[in-house]
Amino acid sequence: MKRRCESVTEGIDREAPQTLLNSVYTELYITEGLRPEANVQHELNLLETVTEKDTLSDSLTIKCTDIFKALPEEQRPIRRVLTCGVAGVGKTFSIQKFTLDWAQGSENQQLDLVVPLSFRELNLFSTEHYSLLELMHVFHPALKELTAHTLANSKAVFIFDGLDESRLPLDFNCEVISEVKQGSEIGTLLVNLIRGDLLPTAQIWITSRPAAANQIPAKYIDRVTEVRGFITDQQKEQYFTKRFTDQQQCKTVLSHIRTSHSLYAMCQVPIFSWLTATVLDHMLRTEQQEELPQTLTDLYAHFLIVQTQRGRLKYPQKQSEEFSEKGRGLTGADRKLLLKLGRLAFEQLEKGNILFYDQDLKKVGLNVTNAVVQAGVCSEIFKRDCVIFNKSIYCFIHLSVQEFLAAVYLMRSFMNSEVMKWVLGSESQPAAVNIFLRKVLKKSLLSKNGHLDLVVRFLHGLCLDSNLKLLQSLLGPVKINHEMKEKMIDNLKKMNVKDVSADRNINLIHCLMEMRYHNVQEEIQVILKSKRDSSKKLSDIQCSALAYICSFLASALKSNPARVKELDLSRNNLPDSRVELLCGYLQSPACHLGILRSKPRQVHCNLSESSCSFLSTALNSNPSHLSELHLSGNSNIKDSGVKFLCKYLQTPGCRLKTLRVQLLLSDLDSDIQPSHLRELELSKNRQIKDSGVALLCASLQNPDCRLKKLRYFYHGIVQLILL
Repeated sequence: MKRRCESVTEGIDREAPQTLLNSVYTELYITEGLRPEANVQHELNLLETVTEKDTLSDSLTIKCTDIFKALPEEQRPIRRVLTCGVAGVGKTFSIQKFTLDWAQGSENQQLDLVVPLSFRELNLFSTEHYSLLELMHVFHPALKELTAHTLANSKAVFIFDGLDESRLPLDFNCEVISEVKQGSEIGTLLVNLIRGDLLPTAQIWITSRPAAANQIPAKYIDRVTEVRGFITDQQKEQYFTKRFTDQQQCKTVLSHIRTSHSLYAMCQVPIFSWLTATVLDHMLRTEQQEELPQTLTDLYAHFLIVQTQRGRLKYPQKQSEEFSEKGRGLTGADRKLLLKLGRLAFEQLEKGNILFYDQDLKKVGLNVTNAVVQAGVCSEIFKRDCVIFNKSIYCFIHLSVQEFLAAVYLMRSFMNSEVMKWVLGSESQPAAVNIFLRKVLKKSLLSKNGHLDLVVRFLHGLCLDSNLKLLQSLLGPVKINHEMKEKMIDNLKKMNVKDVSADRNINLIHCLMEMRYHNVQEEIQVILKSKRDSSKKLSDIQCSALAYICSFLASALKSNPARVKELDLSRNNLPDSRVELLCGYLQSPACHLGILRSKPRQVHCNLSESSCSFLSTALNSNPSHLSELHLSGNSNIKDSGVKFLCKYLQTPGCRLKTLRVQLLLSDLDSDIQPSHLRELELSKNRQIKDSGVALLCASLQNPDCRLKKLRYFYHGIVQLILL
């Protein structure tokens, strides 16, 4: 186990000398809990709305070696851990570090056995039957002497890496397997390990990208953590300082990526930092400083060219007269190969697959017997990841590279009837590329998890003259004149986004930015600064731009909640899910909010009873700062909702001085006599009964009552209260 884990290969070149893991490993930020938005956003969008302070202050940081250690306040031991993180952020390295430290005797020596298994390898045996003991013997031959009795009495950790890559059926209602020598399908063995039917004392660690985390029911997970990667400016600077020996080059690179929020945000992920450094290093050394990429599409287009050149240097026998003197051309063989890879990327992306097998390659016409990964450029963007029992597994070096090649394939093949069938549901062909992009955009807006977000961004970015020229030999004779570009921009600005999620809305802005069109954000900033335009009705795309701006505002507020003293959410549609997110902010110990307002825009938009429950729980956990709570007009609260709020009023830490609520319960709790309350508004409370009014009067007569203002808009009742 020590030999398997002590060395790693940096980057993607498997033929490069291996490096000791301990010499290159940098402690990544692993935090308790998973951000709620992680399951509904494209991973890159998730990175773009995170700030350094947000991550540092958000939750508890855990070292990978302490992944099973319970916190002082946790009563039960941690048996099952799910660790999430975007692709390439370092989940596998964390597992390797955990295993190596155990094998070297430096950490977790209470364990007798650590068994790492990857889903990408387990997939190769998805239909075969094994017992757990047999499975361990197959994947770890060094354990051949391990007996069923020894295993059953060992303190063991089973690590399953890459749930998002799994093709195993996970049925949590499957048959019970309780013996380590009892055979079944691998998916069934895994479910029984998680449920605790098989080796109930064994600890389980599973890693996954966020979108696949829900494959395991929450009740079977004791702890959820998230790997965040390079979250501080210092970490990013350290990486690029090590990467560039020329300090002036390093300063140029850091200065350039800071000019693009998207480029800088994606450098939170180590492999993104490597990709960015690879491109910029090449361009600076070849005197292309004036052409440095400004958008994601620019970066990936140059990355494809850079990797083409690397492949040719690595395999000089692949060079051809077709390759241009500047090194930017592609041979006919290269073009065919890349477009086949593009088709593979596109078709498997639609299926949600990032791992491919021999049959997948054959389906798109790739000759697996000719060692596709040794064919020039492909060795640098597409690799045979591992071979076990003569079965190969293939993947792109990163999901974003798969998405870029899928976009290239679509741009080159948009007149193809099969592609049109995917876009339109029929074999009809659009007349122009702008119509095609509009159709793909509409399809992407229907996605719940944004799996096409980056593809659509790349498609729009590929329409720029600079990228069309750079990839001309690959994209073919795509003609896009100024008028057509204006139509594309117009399509984005006028896209119907009714009932479309905020995340898909924001992606429209990203598409405009890939086309280097920034007018919409500038318009919004002008409107926000102008008092005269405060009531102006915004267009759909302006709303998208506002959502984009607000996403950064929300992240900034979350990063330093102590600075927020007043929050007005009036006239916003706040469903229970959004109120729950808000309450997460209110529960932060750093929250010093003093005034909270939530007045509905329409009757059907107001707070529900469930929302009041979330609100009460949050305020009870951090009640000392809130002095004013305005909920007038929220008629859906009803009696039970107000009861939740009354629980907050009873807490010793409650300092509320002003409470405004539309509907108070008909029979108030006589014990509720908060002496600190100075103002109470019960506007439009039609359902308050005599018994409720009598209790109010009793509260007013209490010596501890400090109420100075009581507002009520139905005069008959007011007279009764004043008596």
